[in-house]
Amino acid sequence: MGSVQIVTTILAAGITAVAVWLAVRAVMKMTAVIRLGQPAPERFADKGARTRKMLVETAGHTRMLKWGVVGAAHWFVMVGFIVLSLLVLEAYFEVVTPTGGLPILGHWTVFGLATEIITVLGLVGILVLMAIRLRNRPNRPGGRSRFTGSTMWQGYFVEWVVLLVLVFGLVIRGFKVATDHFEYPVWATPVSHAVGAILPDWSDGASVAALIKIVISMTWLIVISLNVTMGVAWHRFLAFPNIFFKRDPEKPAGSGLGPLRPMTSQGKPLDFEEADPEKDQFGVAQVEQFTWKGLLDFSTCTECGRCQSQCPAWNTGKPLSPKLLVLSLRDHAYAKAPYLLAGGGKDLTGEEKATQAQLAHLDVLSLAEGDKPLIGTAEEGGVIDPDVLWSCTTCGACVEQCPVDIEHVDHIVDMRRYQVLIESSFPSEAGVMLRNLENKGNPWGAPQNTREDWTKGLDFEVPRVGEVDDFEYLFWVGCAGAFEDRAKKTTRAVATLLNEAGVSFAILGEGETCSGDPARRIGNEFVFQMLAQQNVETLNEAFEGREKTKRKIVATCPHCFNTLGNEYGQLGGEFEVVHHTQLLAHLVSTGKLTPVQPVDGGVTYHDPCYLGRHNRVFAAPREVLGDSIQGELTEMPRNSERSFCCGAGGARMWMEEKIGKRINVDRVEEAMATGAKTVAVGCPFCSTMLNDGVNGKGAGEEVEVIDVASVLLRSVKPEQPRGDKESTPVAG
Repeated sequence: MGSVQIVTTILAAGITAVAVWLAVRAVMKMTAVIRLGQPAPERFADKGARTRKMLVETAGHTRMLKWGVVGAAHWFVMVGFIVLSLLVLEAYFEVVTPTGGLPILGHWTVFGLATEIITVLGLVGILVLMAIRLRNRPNRPGGRSRFTGSTMWQGYFVEWVVLLVLVFGLVIRGFKVATDHFEYPVWATPVSHAVGAILPDWSDGASVAALIKIVISMTWLIVISLNVTMGVAWHRFLAFPNIFFKRDPEKPAGSGLGPLRPMTSQGKPLDFEEADPEKDQFGVAQVEQFTWKGLLDFSTCTECGRCQSQCPAWNTGKPLSPKLLVLSLRDHAYAKAPYLLAGGGKDLTGEEKATQAQLAHLDVLSLAEGDKPLIGTAEEGGVIDPDVLWSCTTCGACVEQCPVDIEHVDHIVDMRRYQVLIESSFPSEAGVMLRNLENKGNPWGAPQNTREDWTKGLDFEVPRVGEVDDFEYLFWVGCAGAFEDRAKKTTRAVATLLNEAGVSFAILGEGETCSGDPARRIGNEFVFQMLAQQNVETLNEAFEGREKTKRKIVATCPHCFNTLGNEYGQLGGEFEVVHHTQLLAHLVSTGKLTPVQPVDGGVTYHDPCYLGRHNRVFAAPREVLGDSIQGELTEMPRNSERSFCCGAGGARMWMEEKIGKRINVDRVEEAMATGAKTVAVGCPFCSTMLNDGVNGKGAGEEVEVIDVASVLLRSVKPEQPRGDKESTPVAG
């Protein structure tokens, strides 16, 4: 060992010792913060499925590759980070001797070939990612960037570290080539040999380059250890457990889509008949009241902004960015952690749990963080502004796009639950809707005895449950389908088509009440459970004696479809629920309905969030439309899983949109830009919102918004009246 090697070895050992010590301390701190969260025992079930999903999503990059070039570049960088960590380890042998290498592996030509390929592809990948970050920098001219609000220096720092580590890996190899100490042939490592051809014959070069590589790597580790909220770096480690512990590993897309998490206290579902607000947690009022998985979510955020770029609220000038919401919660959790770990915190009655002695050693900033309200305006010092919380449509675009499976919608609704149930703090116009649900069983406040009025004038009898001995499908009409004028046309069209196809069905009529979707998504779990339990009891009675596969329900509203099929199981209601477009597609494909008259003028289709993104029903409505128009559908740029919201979800249907551009107008402009004269929908909320948008643009005479069922009915029975314009919806 020469004098240079003595120096390089000492320096490498010194900086590594410091980095490892800081990293261990950082991991302990992060673990302590995450463990502050509430229990979530269900996250440990199905370990085999969780392991498979985690390996598929990480190794296969199944979510990232939806972004094409970005996903491919990121995959190469990820593989480079994992595999080339062996070359960082090899550098410790090279600082000791310039001819050093990894034992066993380091002498295999196949290892040299593999690491050469990965190094080159990793270099290409990181340069692509750097170019993309620069092209999308927040201060670039024109447009909002998905990186707006991200901590940009951290992204640049991480990318430069990756680039330099890869470059110095080649430099080390180059010096070995130049000094004739390289073990791999030219055919296996052509780039390394090319680098060696331009480097001098310096015997200590490999050791010095190895030291620089170690210093760069350990500097990275030191920096991220001193910045535990540096998600752009820590996600390399946290993504694996965050994906492993996702809510439902079997879901094809984001596990936070479809049903909401039940309301829990201390890890157990809340029973409202026995719950006590002074002993049981009602929603989330403090950051430590999120589950530990929620705190892991916040820690894992990469600040990539894919959620932000897809969010309808953010894209129309609202203050909500799913990314910024998560970052605010993350930063607050870690800033509040010293106070909480010292024993501080408020109990469920708002009283301080710690003694003065426990808090005496804390600095004023930690104590101040402990006093911040989770929801509050800037003047109140709140972590999340109320306008941020109430801008969410729960469309799920953020969950769909997140590469590390953060469950934004669950966290937003948990915060809403506390605001509604304990603080009674929510947009005033939504109060009318909630009162109508409690008193009338529907959000419009229409009389219950008018639920069957939509059947008047049909040329066939619509059977009721209890009046017929048997039926194949229970037709769940829904509140909109029964009371809202636009939606009643869809209800009549579906009933007519089912009758035409000879499908045996029945309705509940006045026995039906609201599914509870708007109550649950605004945060009023109490009203939701009241309505849901009533419906479950009614449905179980209607299906008495039938096995689950024969307890079939068809629904025209995706919100009802999602609630009945995905959430009623939490309350003992197990049913096979299909959307009407799925049933109609089946009836057409089996020849029970035959489109005869093509619908002309061009048709585009708007994917409802709760049908498409939340429940993956993309093909059925398109198949129905394709058969009806007997041609190709004109797709909007944002379609299928990336469809843009209409603005009505999350109970926003009953709240005024006072900030920024109206979401429905944005979507209507996109639909009209296709040139289609018919905008087909599969949801009564979407129908209302897009009709309002079209009329607001003054295009009501040129563009028609109608349900897929109505399009099919016009094709199956051309004598049906066309173009009867929608009337004003029932007022609340």
